[in-house]
Amino acid sequence: MPLFRRNPLLSLTAAVASAVAAASLAVVLPAAADTVLSLGRPASASSSEGGSHAAGAAFDGDPGTRWSSAWADPQWVQVDLGAAATLSKVVLTWEGAYGRDYKIQSSADGASWTDLKTVTGGDGGTDTWNVTGNGRYVRMYGTARGTGYGYSLWEFEVHGTGGTGSTPRPKPTYTDEVTHHEFQANCSLTANRPDDPIVYPGLPGASHMHTFVGNTTTNAHSTTGTLLGGGTSCTNHHDKSAYWFPSFYKGNQLIEPVGPQVIYYKSGILEYWRVQPFPQGLRYVAGSPTSTLAQFRDHPGAVEGFECGDLSKSWDIPAYCVPGSQVNVRFQAPSCWDGVNLDSADHKSHMAYPSGGYCPSSHPVAVPMLEFKIAFPARGDLSQARLSSGRGYSWHYDFFNAWDDPRILDALVTHCINGGLQCNPRGYDLYKPHRGAALTEDFELP
Repeated sequence: MPLFRRNPLLSLTAAVASAVAAASLAVVLPAAADTVLSLGRPASASSSEGGSHAAGAAFDGDPGTRWSSAWADPQWVQVDLGAAATLSKVVLTWEGAYGRDYKIQSSADGASWTDLKTVTGGDGGTDTWNVTGNGRYVRMYGTARGTGYGYSLWEFEVHGTGGTGSTPRPKPTYTDEVTHHEFQANCSLTANRPDDPIVYPGLPGASHMHTFVGNTTTNAHSTTGTLLGGGTSCTNHHDKSAYWFPSFYKGNQLIEPVGPQVIYYKSGILEYWRVQPFPQGLRYVAGSPTSTLAQFRDHPGAVEGFECGDLSKSWDIPAYCVPGSQVNVRFQAPSCWDGVNLDSADHKSHMAYPSGGYCPSSHPVAVPMLEFKIAFPARGDLSQARLSSGRGYSWHYDFFNAWDDPRILDALVTHCINGGLQCNPRGYDLYKPHRGAALTEDFELP
């Protein structure tokens, strides 16, 4: 049988056609469009004036908030784009305190920096600079201030392609006045045990006495899997999370909380619409059983401390509570997660408190801020009252996330926290009924 031989002319024709097609394809494919890569990304700075003037204010897309530095040279503010990016432009909108001499720099690792633009003799206003370069981190490095104050930026935009490619949750467009951004998890007592599955996993009896609410199976051997397979005392049956805290005693009498206890899920950051749900299995300890009174009083989570009757902001258990009142304690947890670890060696380092209303660049993911409000039916003479961990300022608590359907938690976070509402456990705001609810009356997705 003769061998088949390819016709050279046909081969040439096919090659030409293929090249033409490839060229045509290359022409019609659009280049990736430059976008603002820095919006809502984690930021840090050499210093901050304090209050709401933290680094994140320069990257929040809000022209009414700003970052401002200490009154000294040099100073810098930087943004983490999340991944390597090709950079094309930066736009700096200065407040009255502007940079006269500064550099725009990029870095792959946040340690070694490359100059993209050097500015001398700047006069404030809005500076728009076309740049060419790459990097995950971009910063403004100021060497000479234009005024006697610090450096202050309303906004710092970084344009280009790449980065994380993620889009921050948009700010809601509702016209309602936003006074709250929260929903409640109401959970009742389940047990008192000397167990702590976070600090002493697998070691029953190793801890001081804890009072547990939420998951009905919580013990020293609890894991994400066992909690998800357990029951719950929470109003929302999808919340199988475990919540626990040191037990309360009046002398040697154990005083148990009665009825559903209020655990708020709130925004801990100014930009409440950027809060994301907890990942399943996240766990941490808030506060410390070894705190001194001063440490508890000055702790970023000590929002109210102890209260009863007309008394509030007591940093130890009150010595006396008027008849008809009871002891409440309110304490807030950290709400910035490192985005990687579900736990850490000290059960705290993977979490952080916001600074100036923004999450630090080391912990860029804003998650719900838990605020425990626990009520103990104790009144009258409380001079002998104590916690199982010691004095009242040893108050702390643990959280082990086990919402069994992540979509349920996401719906509540989106509707109530991101939506700027004050919701009950099914995501309904009594004061804004026109906004509806996140869940049905059976706590399911509508």
